[in-house]
Amino acid sequence: QKKYHEKTKIRDLAIMTLLLGTGIRVSECVGLDMEDVDFKNNGIKVHRKGGSEAIVYFGDEVEEALKEYMEHRIEIFKPIEADMDALFLSSMHRRMSVRAVEILVKKYASLTTTLKHITPHKLRSTYGTQLYKETGDIYLVADVLGHRDVNTTKKHYAAIDDEKKIKIRNAVQLREK
Repeated sequence: QKKYHEKTKIRDLAIMTLLLGTGIRVSECVGLDMEDVDFKNNGIKVHRKGGSEAIVYFGDEVEEALKEYMEHRIEIFKPIEADMDALFLSSMHRRMSVRAVEILVKKYASLTTTLKHITPHKLRSTYGTQLYKETGDIYLVADVLGHRDVNTTKKHYAAIDDEKKIKIRNAVQLREK
């Protein structure tokens, strides 16, 4: 297992960093091709649910992890001809599956905590929560996460709004003290 980890750790870090640093769906992650990564603009072209495409931008940590992985991708994973374009490859030299990434996330999550059941979707939710806390812009979060309806986004992040409402309850003074 240690030998396997040595072989896959750069890829695994790239996947985990990409999921947590962009909020993309696991299906969007495994669907990425090499040509979908644009380091000039630090963006990836993802194929959304329903068949649409979108550019999702990433930060420096994601850029660093992706570059490191892409530099060693061919020599470590030796892709078969049919999956030569796939960004993330399995040890079987093929495009990774959704299930493989779910197992990968579960494996690393179990090493850090036994209290929570962490899934790729939980990483997506964590990204969305942080983005909303930083920007306060529910429309931006909905767009970045690829939600067609902003109400879907509002439903998931309503608790954060409640926290803000509680914090500002005394912001308006009715009388001078």
